[in-house]
Amino acid sequence: MTLSLEELQQIARIEKDRREGFQHRIKICVAAGCLSCQSATLKEAMEKEVSRRGMENWVDVKGVGCLGLCTAGPLVFVEPDGILYQGVKVSDAGPIIESLGAEPIDALHCSTDLPFFARQHKVVLENCGRIDPERIEDYIAEGGYYALYQALRNMTPREVIQEITRGGLRGRGGAGYPTGLKWTTVAKAVNATKYVICNADEGDPGAFMDRSVLESDPHRVLEGMAIAAYAVGAAQGFIYVRAEYPLAVKRLRTAIAHAERLGVLGNGIFNTRFRFDVRVRLGAGAFVCGEETALMASIEGRLGKPRPRPPYPAEYGLWGCPTLINNVETFANVAPIIRNGGAWFAGIGTETSKGTKVFALAGRVNHTGLIEVPMGTMLRDIVFEIGGGIPRGGRFKAVQTGGPSGGCIPEQYLDMPVDYESLAEAGSIMGSGGMIIMDESSCMVDVAKFFMEFCMSESCGKCVPCRVGTTQLYHLLCKITSGAAQPSDLDKIEELCDLVKNTALCGLGQTAPNPVMSTLHYFRDEYTAHIEDKVCPAKACKMQPAKEVV
Repeated sequence: MTLSLEELQQIARIEKDRREGFQHRIKICVAAGCLSCQSATLKEAMEKEVSRRGMENWVDVKGVGCLGLCTAGPLVFVEPDGILYQGVKVSDAGPIIESLGAEPIDALHCSTDLPFFARQHKVVLENCGRIDPERIEDYIAEGGYYALYQALRNMTPREVIQEITRGGLRGRGGAGYPTGLKWTTVAKAVNATKYVICNADEGDPGAFMDRSVLESDPHRVLEGMAIAAYAVGAAQGFIYVRAEYPLAVKRLRTAIAHAERLGVLGNGIFNTRFRFDVRVRLGAGAFVCGEETALMASIEGRLGKPRPRPPYPAEYGLWGCPTLINNVETFANVAPIIRNGGAWFAGIGTETSKGTKVFALAGRVNHTGLIEVPMGTMLRDIVFEIGGGIPRGGRFKAVQTGGPSGGCIPEQYLDMPVDYESLAEAGSIMGSGGMIIMDESSCMVDVAKFFMEFCMSESCGKCVPCRVGTTQLYHLLCKITSGAAQPSDLDKIEELCDLVKNTALCGLGQTAPNPVMSTLHYFRDEYTAHIEDKVCPAKACKMQPAKEVV
């Protein structure tokens, strides 16, 4: 079937009327973080309590996506009262129902005036915690698929790309390549068959941004992919997602089925000649498959190993055809830009880093969770305002951004704006958005060793610099943390880092030395203490022999 604008608007009206028919709406987070705290059981208990009291006609209980403050889950939001409850237990179901329309329960109440909520600017996450991710009607009621209609019926492919370019959107998966420029290259490619790929192979330790978006608002990603496909001339899309994200996979497949049923995916979308199909492909957990050429090899059914570039995927990609690859967050920005205009998006952020950025705030910080802030927000504000500072009044030591590909930024950069250029200048990268906070209990040599062990284990082994270089770097770091190193080992580490960075085949190897180089640059005294004094200043290293590598 195909869907008309009138039918789309009717679905939105019916859903809004359904919502307004309830005096109270109880929204329970059923994203992975809260589900691990038994929020599914809590939802069942809340539904039973409503049924037992005969309140089904005026109290609506529904599961929603991530509400952000993962450290305080399970989270429950009550509308229209605007009350947020934290750490809710199954036994709290009755008292919460009892309190509807009255004073909130003080023991559970979480103020939404906290800087964690007040300092955010949500574009990608605007629907997270508001809609049921398994109901397309909920998404449509929030303006879903209107941007796709506008693009297909009122804009040419070139105008769509111009709007994305005007917004200044840069890829949110790593290096920040201009999205409009990448789309233009694929659109200009002369080939009857083109593909669009959403890279959801999020593998950085401590990162959960893409997973949360897919679990909370999957239709936003599908709509962004469809708009991109129209702009570049593609008819087939793939979402490459880690098999370790079963909830995200389940909700993606449900969303695709619902979108196909309504006709916003498939043939003749919105009564046009445009056709777009999306399929999910599961990754087996290889970190290297986050690299686009390895990812494409995996989709094709081959071993996920990178190949030299050029040619780039925009010219020679999936099955030799021009292919557009963006990550989850990049596609999630597309519909808002088309809906509100490129100038609106360009008005957020900095001169060269437009829009917002989603971060997974983790580590030694009071308020861990999913956040979205304008580009250029000061690091200090993220750590001490939104994050609530270091637990038990501890001292901030460093923040790791960009995962294994990034670097550790010390205290002296707390007043640095968080954008692409500033992070690069400090020796790190934006990456996909992992942000791990560390205090004085963290040994920076041990941190470097942890990330090097990760890169060593995840290396595909295709090129010698990465396969051998990361292994040797790991062994040298083990020598240091075990108290067996000599001063000359630091020279070997610096030489190896330079060699691996400049000769490895793909991004994994080229960026693997970053955590080592940044910690060596900013925390060289800790390396020296391990080598010369045979002590770990953070008291984290047990000075044990190096781990054997098979």
